[in-house]
Amino acid sequence: MNVSANTTKYKNIPLKVKRFVDGDGIILEDLASKKEFEIRLYGIDAPEINYCNKIKQDEKELQIPAALLIKLGFLSFNFLKDQVGLGDFCTLVQEENNLIDKYGRHLGYLILNDGRVLNEIMIKEGYAKPYNEVFCEMLPLYQEWNLQARINQKGIYNQINKF
Repeated sequence: MNVSANTTKYKNIPLKVKRFVDGDGIILEDLASKKEFEIRLYGIDAPEINYCNKIKQDEKELQIPAALLIKLGFLSFNFLKDQVGLGDFCTLVQEENNLIDKYGRHLGYLILNDGRVLNEIMIKEGYAKPYNEVFCEMLPLYQEWNLQARINQKGIYNQINKF
């Protein structure tokens, strides 16, 4: 991961995957305190898996039916669950001035046990798009990688050409 050490805060506490929320959110447990918290993966947006206001907005903006968006959301969700399992240990990396979103979820890059970054995997493999409403340092790279995923029709882009 190419995140600058000057603007990141590392949480080097042991974390464990407890539950999955959707294609860009996970519930983690701090093993020291036993507290659970939700993280939203920086810089990515996966399709929704439930009918909600966000899916109505996406449906209108993208001109894609909600039912198809939900189907794509489950493809992203299942792909995410194939990358990291319940009980897996991981590390959360956060940018210093960008810790929590407007819904109170922690924001971060999730480093898996094998050193891969879950956010990057989701973008490179075409199961999420860059999310530019909350800036993160990796956003410019995520935009490049997303374009490559679209061009190569990876992930959800093998069923639609935009998201």
